[in-house]
Amino acid sequence: MAKQYPITRGEHTIDATGRTIGRIATEVAHLLRGKHKPTFTPHIDAGDFVRIVHLRSARFTGKKLEQKEYMKHSHYPGGLKRELLQTRWDRDPARVLHDAVRLMLPANTLRRHMLRRLRIDV
Repeated sequence: MAKQYPITRGEHTIDATGRTIGRIATEVAHLLRGKHKPTFTPHIDAGDFVRIVHLRSARFTGKKLEQKEYMKHSHYPGGLKRELLQTRWDRDPARVLHDAVRLMLPANTLRRHMLRRLRIDV
């Protein structure tokens, strides 16, 4: 029988000042999943708590604010809705980062539990 290790959760604070959203999201997903620990196992949720501070001062490269679109469809004719990154960022920057991290985590039942340990201070 395999040896079981106790789950010890650390706390990480990431300052988003001057950093790009994608680089922050990959680091956060890595820490939430627990891949930085030597006891990492894919089916066990052993990640750490992560807090993001100063998110408003994060940056985007290129012309993403003017060109990147988020699209969703209602499954009815003519139901395509588009939203620019600029409008979503102005309304709720925390949601932009949260969605980026969510899509970087595996789409299984553990994802919801991992995202509960993420705190974003705008």
